[in-house]
Amino acid sequence: MITQATTTALVPAAIPSPPREFSAFHLGPLTIHMYAICILIGIIAALILTQRRWKARGGNPELVWDVAIWAVPLGIIGGRLYHVFSSPDEYFGPDYDGTGDPIKILYIANGGLGIWGAVALGAVGVWIATRRAGVRFSTFADAAAPGVLLAQAIGRWGNYFNQELFGSPTELPWGLKIDADSPTFPAGIPAETLFHPTFLYESIWNILGVMVILLIDRTRHMRRGSILWLYIVIYTAGRTWIEALRIDEAQMITIAGITQRLNVWVSILVFIGALIAFVIAYQRGKNAPEIDVDLPGRTPRAVTAATSAGTDSGDTTDGAATASSEADKNTTT
Repeated sequence: MITQATTTALVPAAIPSPPREFSAFHLGPLTIHMYAICILIGIIAALILTQRRWKARGGNPELVWDVAIWAVPLGIIGGRLYHVFSSPDEYFGPDYDGTGDPIKILYIANGGLGIWGAVALGAVGVWIATRRAGVRFSTFADAAAPGVLLAQAIGRWGNYFNQELFGSPTELPWGLKIDADSPTFPAGIPAETLFHPTFLYESIWNILGVMVILLIDRTRHMRRGSILWLYIVIYTAGRTWIEALRIDEAQMITIAGITQRLNVWVSILVFIGALIAFVIAYQRGKNAPEIDVDLPGRTPRAVTAATSAGTDSGDTTDGAATASSEADKNTTT
């Protein structure tokens, strides 16, 4: 049995939270938030990994940056909207009674991006960009999926710097220490209480998920969106139990007499749907002879531009050759 003395002895081994002044720093008139830095590092890591995987599939690596122009802003907007409407009290007040502060919706750097909105609207951005480029959405999504999971693993550390979204109290030696005077510290709990470091759990889970996806992709014929659905299966499997540990305010939904956080139910439903989609996509992918990058009847814009440039160059060369021939005739005459 763990006694109070044992708990006290374990506190030095706990994970300390960074001082709250570390959550942001100033560069002249600019305030740089570590939450935003973590998200930015995650996005860069995702783009680098995606670029390598897309190139290995025969795609133009420069397309990744074109896709990011659409996917990243839409993903951030989608993530923010999902967070606002799944946790509306701070912005609109309890039961939308008008006592909230809607202007806080714009304070993204303070935290609050819902993954489901980010993935959904970010996927719309990817679809728009890949259609414009003439490449298959499913093939690009398969290349990008591990990078997205890696970005989530890195981005979760922003919650650490904000001292937010931690789990229930724990006496485990890796419990997270939260400043007792932090606005996120639960009321009525002793100041020395440790909490489950859910940000760390999810970060580790996601990194392991990236490794699993890369390993499976190397040994199996994973095509036609199967990697995308595998990513969602892995992520939601972890998010379900990690979300259940959290104690921050959230909408509670009761289904079949069981009351749980909204994101727990969403994770379960998405997991079931993604698992079915993965099985279907995997079976279809096994019958595909090779990875098909281009849309049927479409040539990627980069290739078209290069072909056009080559044609123009050829026309110029032919013109120069003709002019040279005429000059030779005139000289001979």
